[in-house]
Order: sequence, then C-alpha cells, then structure tokens
Amino acid sequence: MSREILFSGLLALAFASIHVVGGRLNFLKVTPRSIWLSAAGGVSVAYVFVHLLPELAEHQETFSERVSPGQSLLGGIEHHSYLLALIGLATFYGLERLARQSGGSGQNKEGEGGTPTAIFWIHLGSFAAYNLLIDYLLLHREEADLSGLLTYGFAMGLHFIVNDHGLHEQHGGSYDRAGRWLLAAAPVAGWGLGLATTISPLAIAAMFAFLAGGVVLNVLKEELPEDRKSRFSAFAVGSAAYAALLLTTA
Repeated sequence: MSREILFSGLLALAFASIHVVGGRLNFLKVTPRSIWLSAAGGVSVAYVFVHLLPELAEHQETFSERVSPGQSLLGGIEHHSYLLALIGLATFYGLERLARQSGGSGQNKEGEGGTPTAIFWIHLGSFAAYNLLIDYLLLHREEADLSGLLTYGFAMGLHFIVNDHGLHEQHGGSYDRAGRWLLAAAPVAGWGLGLATTISPLAIAAMFAFLAGGVVLNVLKEELPEDRKSRFSAFAVGSAAYAALLLTTA
C-alpha cells in the first residue's frame, strides 16, 4: 500500500471522527458565532476560490478533449463542468430550502415539531452522498500526492466541522442520535469505493464539477445568514491566511 493510499485512509477516518465527536465540541456552540467556526469557514472559502475553481477549469479541459457535441447529453453546450457545478449548487440549495421550509429548527421530529422524518432522511442522505463523494475523490484527484492530499484534507476537514455544527443546530436530537452516524460512515465508504473502483477521467471530471458546486453552496450558507452572527474578522483572517498558504505552495 502506497503512502498516498494510507494517508488518504487516515483522512477518511479523521473525517468520520469529526461527525462522531462534533456534538461534544461545546466551545463551538456560542452566540455570536465561534471565531473558530468563522475562521474554518474562511479557510473553506479560500480553498474554493484559490484551489477548487482553478481545478474545475482543468476538468473543463477534460470535457473539451473527450466529449463531442453529438456525444453529450448537454448537446452543444461548451462549458460542461461549469454547468454541472451550477447543478450541484442548485441541488444542495433546493435540499436545504426543503429542509428549512419543512420546519428544521434544532428540534427532532418524532412528535417534537422539527423536520419531518422523511425530509430529515432526504437531507441527511444528501449530505451522506456529499461526504462519500468528497472521500471518493481523495483517491481520484489531479493532485493525489501527499502535499495535495494534505491541502485538500485540511480544508475539507474544517468544512466537515462547519457542516456538522450546522446540521446539529438544524436537526438537534435526531441528528445526534442517528444522522451523525450516517455521515460518519460515508467518508469511510467513499474511501473504500475509491480504492476498489476505477472510473474514467470524464466521470471523475463530472463528479468533481458537481461536488464543486455543492461545496460553494455549503460553505457560503453557513457564513452568510444574519442569524449566524458570524465574526467577519475571523473569517477574513482564515481566508487570507489559507489563500496565502495555497499560493505559496502552488
């Protein structure tokens, strides 16, 4: 087993552990929003704009090289990866709106006035698929060396912390009892699938593009709402520091 595969497996376990212990990180449960959560959000945003979007452009080249207009379900559309990123963003936005409009407010539903059970599992299932995809791509990225894995793993690990905190606030007891275990299992399952299967560069490009849109939405939705009372200074420091790190190590 190569060092890269071993390290990616350790990252998958680390991602899983975030959901297992996330509810016990009481220092994050404060209002105004914890400076650590805002800083983590800043790191995730920096990764999106400095690393993820340029990588999305590279995947667009894969589409351009391998897909002719007659072969594509998208017809003659030239910017396939960007369209798939938009679809990813819209998908997660729609699921988030569905969960919130159905009453998700930190209460569990089994008779307690929170998100209806079916909507809860649809919402959590989408995040499980999201986690699985993030970890599947640990083994199928353009930069799969140790340095690239560390950059990806650090940013996504902080992103998992922010997502876990948001889901705990939104779904309360239902998330703590069942949802977090589903999300903890997904990274390990994604890594296992990545290890066991090999798919075409075109499929990898499509998966990455869809994921990129989801990451953009999930990063920004945790920082922008007014009721989060986010700390802009911590967010700015986190984003600036990580952007500088990415630019100096590129």
